[in-house]
Amino acid sequence: MENELRREGDVLVLTVPDGGIGADRLARSPDDGDLPADGVTTLRVEASADWKWGTVDAAFLAALLRRLRKGNAEVTLEGVPREMASLLELAGDAGDPPAEKPPPGLRKRLGLWALGEWKEIKAMLALVGEVVLRLPRFAAGRAKVRRNEVIDVLAESSTRALLIVGIVNLLMGAILAFVGAVQLRAFGAGIYVADLVGIASVRELAPVMTAIVLAGRTGASFAARIATMQGNEEIDALVTLGIPPEEFLVLPRVVALALLMPLLYVYACAVSLVGGMMVAVPMMDITATGYMVETQAAVKSANFAIGGTKALVFGAMVALIGCRCGLRAGRSAADVGQATTSAVVNAIVAIIAVDAVFAVCANALDI
Repeated sequence: MENELRREGDVLVLTVPDGGIGADRLARSPDDGDLPADGVTTLRVEASADWKWGTVDAAFLAALLRRLRKGNAEVTLEGVPREMASLLELAGDAGDPPAEKPPPGLRKRLGLWALGEWKEIKAMLALVGEVVLRLPRFAAGRAKVRRNEVIDVLAESSTRALLIVGIVNLLMGAILAFVGAVQLRAFGAGIYVADLVGIASVRELAPVMTAIVLAGRTGASFAARIATMQGNEEIDALVTLGIPPEEFLVLPRVVALALLMPLLYVYACAVSLVGGMMVAVPMMDITATGYMVETQAAVKSANFAIGGTKALVFGAMVALIGCRCGLRAGRSAADVGQATTSAVVNAIVAIIAVDAVFAVCANALDI
């Protein structure tokens, strides 16, 4: 049996059956039917005295009152318990739900994206400034860092990364030698494979590939660890104790990776040259001694200087990006994964972009 609505002068009477206000009646909001709302000043509810009111009844009555009060009309409610009347009064004060906003246009989305990126760039520059200002304290041994933390970061960035760095650079040197051998064999210039592998590895591939490997390994580890600390409110605890997170967490990681990257770069160069020699010697029918002599003649000290500078910059950059992504992470487990992914992607993009800047500058200086 459905609810019965009838008009008695300026009073609208709602008769509630024994089964209460049905959910099927609630699904059909009073807005949808023909409701005699004009001139109604009172809504009277008639229900049995022992009826227990529920949330379905409250939802239906709130929708009915909202319909009757359109146009700022004052409609009083009668025949409901005091608690129900108070609940409906609160529901009426809440007003109608806000209209759904249309999705932003293309220009607005681009503007919001640009503002977000500019805000992130400023935060990154601020972090760089904090690290640079605290470097003298770290060099003097007065920085607030733990010795075990520094040793762990050094191990994570050096010995534990030797295997993957060696494998990647060995294979890259072999690939370079194979591609060069196929092309140079047609001109009878097989010995120049050593020049190709040496210059490309020392100047470009060794620093870039090593930095990318560390971005996916060490940079992601930095971001995940700091983001987890952020979720556990350990960062807030450090701030409460007066310990700057930039000094306690970021500074040792940046210093360690920046100092160890040139050493890993030298190791990567040696492994890459060995990989090229392993392919070039049997394919081009040249001796290992001839290959090494040609490499020494082709690779100048300027190439090592450029590669070593790149390695130093890439190391500091990977550490800074990883720490920044960890510091800006949210509190949930999903935010930890997002921070890790963001650290790897941003670091790789930054490495390629900075390498392009190095290439342009070296060309302009004729190095």
